[in-house]
Parts: sequence; structure tokens; C-alpha cells
Amino acid sequence: MNSSSGRSGMDRGALLAASVTVVLWASAFVSIRASADYFEPGALALGRLLTGSLALVCLLLAKGGGVPPRKAWPGIVGSGVLWFGVYMVVLNWGEQLVDAGTASMVVNVGPMVVALLGGWFLKEGFPPLLLAGMAVSFVGAVVVGFSSSGGGSSSVLGLGLCLLAAVAYGAGVVLQKPALRHATPIQVTTYGCLIGAVACLPFSGQLVSDLSRAPLSATLNVVYLGLFPTALAFTTWAYALSRTTAGKMGATTYAVPAVVVLISWLALDEVPGWVTLLGGAICLGGVAVSRMPGFRRRGPEETAEPVAGVETAR
Repeated sequence: MNSSSGRSGMDRGALLAASVTVVLWASAFVSIRASADYFEPGALALGRLLTGSLALVCLLLAKGGGVPPRKAWPGIVGSGVLWFGVYMVVLNWGEQLVDAGTASMVVNVGPMVVALLGGWFLKEGFPPLLLAGMAVSFVGAVVVGFSSSGGGSSSVLGLGLCLLAAVAYGAGVVLQKPALRHATPIQVTTYGCLIGAVACLPFSGQLVSDLSRAPLSATLNVVYLGLFPTALAFTTWAYALSRTTAGKMGATTYAVPAVVVLISWLALDEVPGWVTLLGGAICLGGVAVSRMPGFRRRGPEETAEPVAGVETAR
């Protein structure tokens, strides 16, 4: 196989994996919203992570993945605590206060957070368009929060929690990207999920209590969240991130809110109002401004590099 065809095949594989991630992560917002009446935020996160960890460990053992090398562990631990742990708990809490579509729009500021943290920790700099995009997205987030709360405090809190989730997500991506230089996607995802589950163990008693009262449909929702938006979608994300640039991967998540709104309409009969949609569009517009090509300096972390152990998959 010549290099051009190999590169083309790799891009198609990354695109397919990213598409799977987008659809499954969009469905997660709806499933979390549907489970909010039966599971507390920490309990839902722990149940999801335990289910995902079990599935991922079985897959890792079947593939003979083994333990990641030492150099991968800082990124795995950091992303495990922040992305699998903090992000999921905070997002679950936020979705008790705002609808699924609104939550997905605010959390989708995450790609801009990736760029901001990359400027600090990956030495990518702070281009003017990044700062301008941050300001625009902040205005959009305020519009979303107040439109869904009617000026009340509960949804403003939900907005703040979703923004915190976006920060945790952005930090997780920045930490995960270097780890993928040294470990395979399945290793990074499995051990990150396990670390997130350990971080959520203080919610064990709450999970047992909620499971004893929740209907079967809600419990199956938790299992779905663990198997598909967690075990499968985080693995396809890591696979795609290891084979393409962070910028391209961030761009794929812009589609999540639209898919969430569609799924919410079909499954929950829940669609954000026009002002909320406008605020979400402003959020996404700010993200788009911050990621405009040709103006943002390309950093070392946005150079696509084959990850150890997957070169033969081309």
C-alpha cells in the first residue's frame, strides 16, 4: 500500500469513528435526562462507569492489551479523573436543571476550552480569534442560561455546571492526547474509565439505594450509558484522536447539539425554545470563530502521529 492510500484509509477510519462518537454522545445527553428522576448525579456516573469499565476490561483482555507504558500514565490518570469522573458527575447534575439540548449546546464550548488549555499547556499560544471566540461563546452561554431559567437561579446553576463540565472535558482531551502517543486507544480508554470509576466510589451507597428504587427501564438506561456512550464512544473517540489532529476532532463535536435536539424531540418531546436555540447558536459561533483555519498557530499536539501498536491497522 502506498502512503497516499494508507493516509486516505486512515482518514476514513477516523471519520467513521468520530461519527459513531458524535451519535452516541448525543444519545447520552438524552439518556442522562431520562434518568434524572431516578438516579442522583454521582450514582448515575458511578453506575455508568462501572458498566463501561466491565465491558472495556473484557475487551482489553480479549485483545491482550496489557498495561500502558509509564509515560502514558500521567495523561490517563488526569483524563480519567477529570473527563470520566468530574465531567460525568457535573454533567448529570447540570442536566437535572436544564434540558438535554441546552446542556449539549453549553458543553459544546469544550472544543474552545481545548484550544485555550492547549495554548497554556501545549504551548500553542493565544491567537486573537481564540480570545474573541471565548467572548462570543460566553455571551451565548448567558443567553442560554437565562432563557431556560426565566431569570431564576436553578437553571443558571445548571448553566454553570454545564460550563464546568465543558472545562473538565477540555482538560481531559488535552491530557489524553499525549497519552495516545505511548498507549493504544483501548488502553487509554479502559484505564481512564477505571480511574474515573474509582474516583466516583464515594457514591457507592447512593447507587445501591437508587438501584433499589429505580424502575427497570431506568436501570437499563444506566447500562446503555455504560456500554455505548462510554465504552464504545470513548474508544472510538480515542481511536480517531490518535489518527487525526485535535482541531479536526474538535470540529466533529459541533454536530452533537443538533443530534441531541433531534433525539430529544423524538424520545422526550423536549425541544429548547427559540431564544435558547439562538443562545446555543451564539455559543457554537464563538467556538467556530476560535477554531477558524489559517489564523490559529498549529501546535505540536496537533500533528497527527500514529500511536504505538496501531500502525498495522492502516
